[in-house]
Amino acid sequence: MIELKADLAVIGGGLSGTVAAIAAARNGIKVILVNDRPVLGGNASSEFRMHICGADYHMSRKNARETGILEEIELENKRRNPDFSYPIWDEIIREKVENEKNITLLLNTYMHSVKHSGNRIISCKCLQSTSEKAFLISASFFVDATGDGSLSEKAGAEYRIGREGRNEYNESLAPEKADSVTMGSSIMFQAEELDHPVKFIKPDWAYSYSEEDLANRDHSSIKSGYWWIELGGDREKIIEDAEEIHSELRKVLYGIWDHIKNRGDHGAENYTLSWVSPIAGKRESRRVIGDYVLREDDINSCRIFDDAVAYGGWPMDIHTSGGFLRQDDVPTVWNHVEDIYTIPYRCYYSRNIENLFIAGRIISASHVAFSSARVMGTCAVGAEAVGNAASIAIKKGLKSARDVGKHIRELQQKLLKDDCFIPGFRNEDEHDKARKAVITCTAGKNPADVINGYARSIKEDVNAWIANISEGASLTLSFKEKEKISEIRITFDSNLSQEITPSIIEEVLERAERQSPSTLVNGFSIELKDGGLSIFREERSTEGQRHIIIRLDTPLYADSMTLTLLSSFGKDEVKVFEIRVY
Repeated sequence: MIELKADLAVIGGGLSGTVAAIAAARNGIKVILVNDRPVLGGNASSEFRMHICGADYHMSRKNARETGILEEIELENKRRNPDFSYPIWDEIIREKVENEKNITLLLNTYMHSVKHSGNRIISCKCLQSTSEKAFLISASFFVDATGDGSLSEKAGAEYRIGREGRNEYNESLAPEKADSVTMGSSIMFQAEELDHPVKFIKPDWAYSYSEEDLANRDHSSIKSGYWWIELGGDREKIIEDAEEIHSELRKVLYGIWDHIKNRGDHGAENYTLSWVSPIAGKRESRRVIGDYVLREDDINSCRIFDDAVAYGGWPMDIHTSGGFLRQDDVPTVWNHVEDIYTIPYRCYYSRNIENLFIAGRIISASHVAFSSARVMGTCAVGAEAVGNAASIAIKKGLKSARDVGKHIRELQQKLLKDDCFIPGFRNEDEHDKARKAVITCTAGKNPADVINGYARSIKEDVNAWIANISEGASLTLSFKEKEKISEIRITFDSNLSQEITPSIIEEVLERAERQSPSTLVNGFSIELKDGGLSIFREERSTEGQRHIIIRLDTPLYADSMTLTLLSSFGKDEVKVFEIRVY
């Protein structure tokens, strides 16, 4: 058995586990990332191909898209993979992990047992199926990003499966009595149009469906889909019966494809199935109990928690119990969420296992609140908070994940610094020298907004210096005295109101630009001056990124810094949301 030790072990390499690992590693923490699949990204990967949903609710809420590491990954994908090849998308995610020298990545590796003593996890055992290597992984802290809460269950963490009763948290959308019902799992497919008719012979084991059977299931778009091919969670247990559920889903999918091809006129004569997901995508299983349980009223009231570290905004999307077996009912009810809401830090760690963080859809939430917070964009920004929280715990020698709450302002300010949005909070970093600078510009409007503390537009507040590339606009930060400068951070506009996610759904792709966002600055220059003399000047490209970090090889003393805009990816009018200087 190979023994590995790290500061932090992240079990599960979906988007949440991946983001948590990257966030921790960038803070100098030694991380082991374990994933039981051959690719990273979970349900967003090529294995399942679900697009990344979040608080913007497919562009229906302006300026709400999640940023931070998730945005970094998606923007890199836009730059290098504008036509959404899933193999390339997989490699971009993996590359982000492998570029972090502090991460040890174990793919095709299943965590099968956990050693714990009292209320602490000591180690876990894992087996890599491809190499037959066995690993014993020890760490100071652990992150459960398994999706099913497998690490938490094996460690003795408190968790829940199913729906709370209506009175437990006074939730109008909850059933009258508590039960063990969860949302189901789905299977996805893609179809390709050829230049000749394609015959499809239904397998004997597949089901058959009439148009009446599918009356409540929209199947007008035949190139990809359908999230509503969903089973499990009521009659079958979502974890224990996972393989049986997947087998039944295959029977349903091929029956639906038979209906599209052979029953009625669906315009599918030249279409063939080009891909079917090899796994079933789970929506819900265990939810780990933290110091706080997010609930319906927190979402409806758009609550801003004092210890907020992430946010959501997706509807309370409560799928019908039994999924496709309930053909007489709609597949889900979209319960409107008025605005974005925050999620407190207390939802991201176990309340009874002191060195266990939780990330992804298993965070501490009621079934009703989970129906909104479960989507991957929301999970990813919460996971970035977890990665940063773990680094604080390790660097400060804290005993428990709970203790990070005593340093919540430090965690919040670190997240804001890394371009993570927390509604209701602004940049108050006392180390940011730009906050005390005098801001002027040669052209454009609202130059001082680059230091107003907000790095995106919020409702009617633009919060940006707006300028035109064609005017050669420059913005200067003048300091009262010489400042030692070693790092500059600039946040540009990547249009947080536009679709950016990879997808197999045509209507989602049609809402996206097939390039880096046209609103985004491409070329720019930075100049530092001391007493009117230039001591540093460099031209750079954003390389399609929104959040740019410039680290000087040697710190310089300067009394001013000037940003000049040189080019964009399309638009002449561009925005600069924030400039920070350290």
